[in-house]
Amino acid sequence: MSVDYPASETSVVKLGAHIGAQITGIRLGGDLDAATISTIRAALHEHKVIFFRDQQHLTEDGQYEFAELLGKPTTPHPTVTSAGVKSLAIDSRHGRSNTWHTDVTFVDRVPKASILRAVALPSYGGSTTWASTVAAYNSLPEPLKRLAEGLRARHTNQYDYAADIEDRLDEGAKAYRREFESTYFETEHPVVHVHPETGERALLLGCFVKQLVGLPSSESQALFRLFQDRVTRLEHTTRWDWSLGDVAIWDNHATQHYAIDDYDGSEHRRLTRITLAGTIPVGVDGTPSTVIAGNAEYYSTADSHTRAA
Repeated sequence: MSVDYPASETSVVKLGAHIGAQITGIRLGGDLDAATISTIRAALHEHKVIFFRDQQHLTEDGQYEFAELLGKPTTPHPTVTSAGVKSLAIDSRHGRSNTWHTDVTFVDRVPKASILRAVALPSYGGSTTWASTVAAYNSLPEPLKRLAEGLRARHTNQYDYAADIEDRLDEGAKAYRREFESTYFETEHPVVHVHPETGERALLLGCFVKQLVGLPSSESQALFRLFQDRVTRLEHTTRWDWSLGDVAIWDNHATQHYAIDDYDGSEHRRLTRITLAGTIPVGVDGTPSTVIAGNAEYYSTADSHTRAA
């Protein structure tokens, strides 16, 4: 059962100019009042990723009930069904997500937010870094903004780097990857989309990008790297060193993230993630994302709330 804190005890401490804030004075759970949820939503939209320490009381059920106050939870994953019923286990025994990505962009209905809770941590390392894709777009010179706004990219769950590391995976990680790729998804998204709630423009890229549409491979890779490098500039990032019971919530329409692989194989890291249903991205010209392959209806509803570009 959560405890009501007086408004004066709740504080939002900014962690960086472009991204990140820590919120204190809130005990997360499914019985938070509307004013507290409004405070959390506002902080999330402003700071893109928000952090809560000392939430050791929270169980998977409590995490799910809290998530329901912020939106409609998706099923844990479009293809991975063995790693959780209500939440997806982010477990180092399945592999390590040490690539920059926005969650589940290979489907058309990109989740609007993710809620991640630390369950088991290595004795050192294992932090996570987030980057603001809004700050990345805003930092582009005007000619590059116009170029990016006219581009579209194909995203798929059979991403290129997997082939390079397949030989180095143990059997558990290989089995997880096979499940991850068991149903093929491919979606064409605008490279710049309009945030459905804030109206901000953000870059929509990350490791699931297969190719920029209409460009030869070499030019596609060069432009992808140009814009992706802008996302991951250190000025656009914030890094969180986990403690047990910590909870992070990020705006999946405005961020990428990277789980840092700086702990040995004998160490175990496990977090539980719940994602919230989001919208089908819309480009600056009003054109939505389109499905090339796969049907994600069983994974998530497509939130009908979309702000006009």
